[in-house]
Amino acid sequence: MKPPPFRYHTPRSLSEALDLLRESSGDARVLAGGQSLVPLLNLRLAYPEVLVDLNQVQGLSYIRDDGARLRIGAMTRQREAEFSVVLAERCPLLVEALAQVGHPAIRNRGTVGGSLAHADPVAELPCVMTALNAELVAAGPEGERVIAASDFFLGPYETALDAREILVEVRIPSAPGPRHASFVEFSRRHGDFALAEAAAVLEGDGSCTGARVVAAGPAWIPCRLEAVERLVGGAGVARTDGAAQRDLVEEAGRTAEAAVAALPTHADATPYQRRLAAVLVKRAVAQALERWSRN
Repeated sequence: MKPPPFRYHTPRSLSEALDLLRESSGDARVLAGGQSLVPLLNLRLAYPEVLVDLNQVQGLSYIRDDGARLRIGAMTRQREAEFSVVLAERCPLLVEALAQVGHPAIRNRGTVGGSLAHADPVAELPCVMTALNAELVAAGPEGERVIAASDFFLGPYETALDAREILVEVRIPSAPGPRHASFVEFSRRHGDFALAEAAAVLEGDGSCTGARVVAAGPAWIPCRLEAVERLVGGAGVARTDGAAQRDLVEEAGRTAEAAVAALPTHADATPYQRRLAAVLVKRAVAQALERWSRN
């Protein structure tokens, strides 16, 4: 199929792109990598009157470490982030998740910011950014504003971005101490959309002092499982205590089942999908604990 007619713009600067959005009298969409929007256009599931292509805008593709946080430009290609030495050292969880996004051809064009702004309920990056406590920077007519990842995703394909705003940067705060994490997902075939996924981030050195655990799939947005976080982060399990860690994993699995069951799941969520999400939470916690023990 062919896309519906639209007016197409290729701004060279962020200010020009923002002006185009502001001046648009109808529905305007921003094009980043196009790996989600273009299929929607071709299937006539999206009908924008104006398309603002960001691929010629300078200064939106970068990966920087300023000590306090990692900063990733929204137009950074997923493949570039996947093979970034900086991210491999400072945020391996993100690299692990990126490797599971579609196929290499998709990651070659897809962007970090594009995936987040698209807000697919089972996309890898929203789940991971929520677990990493990331901040998303939006530029608009009144300047920039910073939105916590936990507040950014409002529903399926819906974010806190205003129609005149553009996502320009992702900020991942550095941990005060060692941080070990895991991301797991399940799809029927490699590259398919995931049915469910989970991320776990543990903090602490000699003993676990904190945890962030996120599940996605049964609900329309990635959800932190606070009961599991309190259990894992408050257990005080030691790095060298393998028996205590195994017991903690089993308890985390049981707690995850209750926590996922309590989520405001969407109408299409099946008991299988809810059960799968809980199993993946257990696996993510187990893998994060194992990595923590090895290091």
